[in-house]
Amino acid sequence: MCEYCVKHGEGQKWYLQAKNYSDDLLSDLQRRKFIEDFFTHPESLEDDAKQLERLDRAPGFVRRVVRWRTTSRMKKIHFGQVLPIEDVERIFDFATSIVRVACICRQAVLGSEQRYCYGVSMAPDGGRLGEIIRAIDASYLTGPDTAGLESLSKEEALAAFRQHEREGLCHTVWTFVAPFIGGICNCDRSDCMAMRSTVTHGVPVMFRAEYVAQVDRELCNGCRACMRACQFGAVSYSAAQNKALIDPRRCYGCGVCRSLCAKNAILLPDRSTVRAAANVW
Repeated sequence: MCEYCVKHGEGQKWYLQAKNYSDDLLSDLQRRKFIEDFFTHPESLEDDAKQLERLDRAPGFVRRVVRWRTTSRMKKIHFGQVLPIEDVERIFDFATSIVRVACICRQAVLGSEQRYCYGVSMAPDGGRLGEIIRAIDASYLTGPDTAGLESLSKEEALAAFRQHEREGLCHTVWTFVAPFIGGICNCDRSDCMAMRSTVTHGVPVMFRAEYVAQVDRELCNGCRACMRACQFGAVSYSAAQNKALIDPRRCYGCGVCRSLCAKNAILLPDRSTVRAAANVW
């Protein structure tokens, strides 16, 4: 289990604890202000991107200190975890409201609205989180075809997530001042600041999933679809064996490779059962 499961999940998966989605947590003024600032100032992510580029050029001891301090801070305010589609569905099972909004990362990186983020609430119509977002005068929340929050049924949301997965996007769940969980996003390394920070620049702002992918060598036909889909560089290919190989130490357990495998040759066991990956988060 990741440290959030111990701290915020009573030894279970922290993101499957309904209390962490509670509107009661939004009565905290610090949390409300953080959410308002987060959605109101997407340009701050551009500054973060420039700082990461500068960090890459800094001396080694500076990089280590800054990375440690950044990760420690982010774990308190805005940290995430990768999760497969099964756990997305489990969250939707107890959520009473699912709303789709524009992704602030894509707004900062691409300069356009892309709706890949989903707010999840135990209260109708988005609850207090929905109220906070509606009250914000942020132009990125208004697109040419839809405006503000889009309410979706569980079935509509799951269909959208499956489509995102076919596009190669990785599902991630996020806090807004831990332990409150504000929603689930669909990320890739080119457009997502969190994945870029974690994977490209080595400044972790999200945990790996509670799972890790494994290849069933009997079923694998060496097509390499999984290798092309992996956002984390965990999949390699043996020409001699004509098989895909997954490095459990690099795998984030998102399950995207599994969804794109035509032979159903990829499994997703619990991370704790895979010795090489059990303590890698």
